[in-house]
Amino acid sequence: MTAVPPPISASGSDRTSAPHADTGQGTVRGTLEQGAAVFRGIPYAAAPVGAERFRAPAPPEPWEGVREAVAFGPTAPKRPYAPPLDRLLPDPEVPGDDCLNLNVWTPSPTRTGLPVLVWIHGGSLLHGSSAVALYDGAAFARDGVVFVSVNYRLGIEGFGVFPDAPANRGLLDQLAALTWVRDNIAAFGGDPGLVTVCGESAGAISIAALLAAPRSRGLFRRAVLQSGVPTALPVHEGRRTTELIAKRLGVAATARALAAVDPAALLAAQTAVTSGGTPLTGGNSFQIVVDGDLLPRDPAEALRDGASAGTDLLMGSNTEEYRLWFVPSGLTERLSRTKLRLALLKFRVPRATARTYRANRPGATPGELLGALATDLLLRVPLNRLADARAGATGSTHLYEFGWPSPVQRLGACHALEIGFVLDNLDRPDAVALAGPDAPQELADAMHAAWVRFARSGDPGWPAWDASRPVMAFGPGAPAAVRAPRDDELRGWPPYRDER
Repeated sequence: MTAVPPPISASGSDRTSAPHADTGQGTVRGTLEQGAAVFRGIPYAAAPVGAERFRAPAPPEPWEGVREAVAFGPTAPKRPYAPPLDRLLPDPEVPGDDCLNLNVWTPSPTRTGLPVLVWIHGGSLLHGSSAVALYDGAAFARDGVVFVSVNYRLGIEGFGVFPDAPANRGLLDQLAALTWVRDNIAAFGGDPGLVTVCGESAGAISIAALLAAPRSRGLFRRAVLQSGVPTALPVHEGRRTTELIAKRLGVAATARALAAVDPAALLAAQTAVTSGGTPLTGGNSFQIVVDGDLLPRDPAEALRDGASAGTDLLMGSNTEEYRLWFVPSGLTERLSRTKLRLALLKFRVPRATARTYRANRPGATPGELLGALATDLLLRVPLNRLADARAGATGSTHLYEFGWPSPVQRLGACHALEIGFVLDNLDRPDAVALAGPDAPQELADAMHAAWVRFARSGDPGWPAWDASRPVMAFGPGAPAAVRAPRDDELRGWPPYRDER
C-alpha cells in the first residue's frame, strides 16, 4: 500500500534542489525522477466527505508555505478486481479523504509552451486510480510532453443516480481536473491551449461524454479514445444499480440516506450488486447518464451530429478485447452452442454476419466467436460509425487497431494490453502481467511516438479518416496503415449492412 502524502510544510526545507511550482492554491514541491520533475497528489478539488460526499466537486482549499507533492494522494473508495482479474490488473489503494487529486510529470517547470496529455484511467467506473504503476508519465516527459493523471470518484459515489444529488459526479470531477489544468499547467511548463485528454475503457467512455458536454468547451484541443465509445443511459435506467444497492442496505435510494451509511458497508453492498458481469456480457453496473444538465443529450447522437467537430480525435480498439474477460474466466471453453445462439438473438446479430465471422475463424469455440462479435458490435463498429460521421469536420480523425497477441494465458490482443505500449512502460509489473517479459519494445516505440506526435500536432503519422477508411494496424512486425481491415465483417453490421 502506498504511503499517505507527507504533511504540508510551512517552514523551510533542505530540499532546495527539488522542483517547485506555484499553483492557484499554493506552492508544491516535487521530486526529480529519470530526468523529469514529478509532482504527486496535488488536490484539484476539496475532499468529498461529509455533506460533500454526493455533491459536485468544490474548489480545493489553499495552503500556506510549501506542500510536499512526492507521494500519490488518496484513491477513491473502491474494491480490488475480483479473481482472476486481480492478478492481471493491479489496483493499489491509498487511504485518505482527499481523493480528488492529480499528478504531473514535466520535463521542467521552467519550460514554456509544452503540449499536455491528461490521462483518465479506466476500470468500469468501479476500479482504478492514478496510482497504478503502469500509468507512470516519465516517458511522455522524456519526450517533451507534460503528463497529468487524475483520480475521480467511482462507483456509487461517482456515478450513482439520486433524486437529491447531481448525476455524473465522476464526470464533474474530471471537468474540475481539466479546469485545474487550464488554470495551473503553465506553472509546470505546459500550454493550456494545447491539451490532449486521453483515456482507456471507462476513461475513454468518459472522454466521449466530455466531448459531447457543452461545459467542456475550451478545456482541451484533442482527445484519444482507447477501447471506449460514446454511450450513456437515460436517467431512469441508470438509477437501477443505485436502487439495488440501497435495497440491499435497507435504506432509501437517496444521497442523504446513503451518505449516512458506513463507507465500508456501502462498498460491500456495491460489490455484491455489481459482481458477476463484464463489459461485454452485461450485468449490474454504473453508467454515465443523460442528465439534461451536464449531458443534455445522448453523447453518441451528439457526436454524430457534430458536437466534437473542432476537436482532433484519435481512437481505436484491440482486435481481441473480449479475451481479458472470457479467457481467464474459462468462458471461451464453457459457452455452449445453445448459449451462443441465444446471445446472437439477444444482440440481434444478423445470421449472415455470424456466418462471416464463423467462416473467418474456422477453429473458434462458441465463446471465441461470441467474443469476436461482441468486441466489434460494442467497440469497433461504433468507432467506425463515429469516424464516418466526422467526415468534413474541422478536427482531424485517425483510427488505429492494436493486434499484437500476448502469450500470457492465451490473452491475445486483449483489452488494456495496449496501455503499456502507449505509455512506453513495458518494464512495469502491471505491463508484464498482461504482456509477459518479452513484449516488443519496437512496437512500444512506434505507438508511444504516435501518441506524442498527436499531442503535439494532431497528426499521429498516418492518413486521416476518409472514404478509403485507413486504420493504423499496430501488431506483429512493423506497424502499417491498412485500408478498411476486415471489411467483410464490418459490412455485416448496420449501418454498413444496408448502405453497401
